[in-house]
Amino acid sequence: MLSYLDLKTVNGFYADEIQEAVCRVVDSGWYLLGEEVRRFEQHYAQYIGSSECVGVANGLDALTLIYRAYLEMGLMHEGDEVIVPANTYIASILAITENRLVPVFVEPRLDTLEIDDDRIEEAVTPSTRSVMIVHLYGRCAYTDKIGDICRRHNLLLVEDNAQAHGCHYGDRRTGSIGHAAGHSFYPGKNLGAMGDGGAVTTDDAELAAVVRSLANYGSTRKYEFRYAGRNSRLDEIQAAVLDVKLRHLDRDNARRWQIARYYYDHIDHPAVTLPARMPDEQNVCHIFPVMSPCRDRLQQHLADRGIQTIIHYPIPPHRQECYPQYHALSLPVTEQIHREELSLPLHPALTDTDARQVVEAVNGFEC
Repeated sequence: MLSYLDLKTVNGFYADEIQEAVCRVVDSGWYLLGEEVRRFEQHYAQYIGSSECVGVANGLDALTLIYRAYLEMGLMHEGDEVIVPANTYIASILAITENRLVPVFVEPRLDTLEIDDDRIEEAVTPSTRSVMIVHLYGRCAYTDKIGDICRRHNLLLVEDNAQAHGCHYGDRRTGSIGHAAGHSFYPGKNLGAMGDGGAVTTDDAELAAVVRSLANYGSTRKYEFRYAGRNSRLDEIQAAVLDVKLRHLDRDNARRWQIARYYYDHIDHPAVTLPARMPDEQNVCHIFPVMSPCRDRLQQHLADRGIQTIIHYPIPPHRQECYPQYHALSLPVTEQIHREELSLPLHPALTDTDARQVVEAVNGFEC
């Protein structure tokens, strides 16, 4: 079976460095809020191009803590609206609703699969305080038009950078474009830990300080609590592993693009649509999505030929059982994407032979 993602082989590329880093942490006797986290935060901030980085427990917490911090700082209030792409992973929505904010779903473009910047301004109301863009599939969602809308309406721009480590927009990396960004280091990400992990990046020192406090029970100094916070900390072992893998991230992303280029150049099927090709620097190819009205039969066809695929994601957020208040929304572009999307194998350990096998199987599909 050609697996969708072979994490054992991917991590095996750097096994000696990872083992050395883990052993260093074990031998240190210090496992939380130590030097490994501080080092990774510094290196990741430098890589992203932000002045501040706060390690947290996971990507959902990163986004949730950003909005909680804005509430604590008085820049947002419960009931404020956050514009968000309708076709995102549910974590983007959970971070909004957990803070008693209101998500306003905006349709994506069918060609880019990212939020449609032509639809954002019409969704702005007197209650809108923020726009969250999601760099879904590793593709840059930011546009100059989005930045202009946020400036003119005085909106906080938050990036969900969970799938786009290393992605660029011009001379800036995603995660440094908005007012703040949440990052996930789930093992399957381009920059993946060996467990859960996340981070917040920003140039706002006050925001970073509030996030850091909220993530540590709301403490500003030992046994003193300014906020009713939570326990959301990146641990020393995960930070050490991430610091190793960060050194190799650009090379891994370059390999991802080699495979993506092969798919773009050779997949040719009337019932299979590829998303619009972006400049290399604006896509780190976390996921390679294709669209097909025969999606389920295509997935079975590939499985019969030993190729594992994944659907990202079968049910859109507004149709999830946990959000019955949004079930009546009509979001036809989003619903088409969730009905037709299929993700092909793409990771740094995929060989040229593997990529050819995928292309030949896709092109041989009879819808």
